[in-house]
Amino acid sequence: MAKTAAWTRKEGKDPKGGLNAKGRASYNKANPGKPGLKPPAPNPKTKKDAARRKSFCARMTGMAGPMKDEKGRPTRKALSLRAWNC
Repeated sequence: MAKTAAWTRKEGKDPKGGLNAKGRASYNKANPGKPGLKPPAPNPKTKKDAARRKSFCARMTGMAGPMKDEKGRPTRKALSLRAWNC
């Protein structure tokens, strides 16, 4: 049985939200024609990173879905927004 890409499994996900370095590398390898994923920019140091953060926050805050699961734990969406300081 073939293994799925790391970014789709727990080992490629950051417990604080988003993907870890292994998950980003796995995604970039699986999608060679697309621009590579970068780590979050929660405290941007350049205008380019600030624009990236603003764009991400605008897209993600408008997404449908709960911020907590049925057990009261934060969802992946909530963790990602927290990691990006949205």
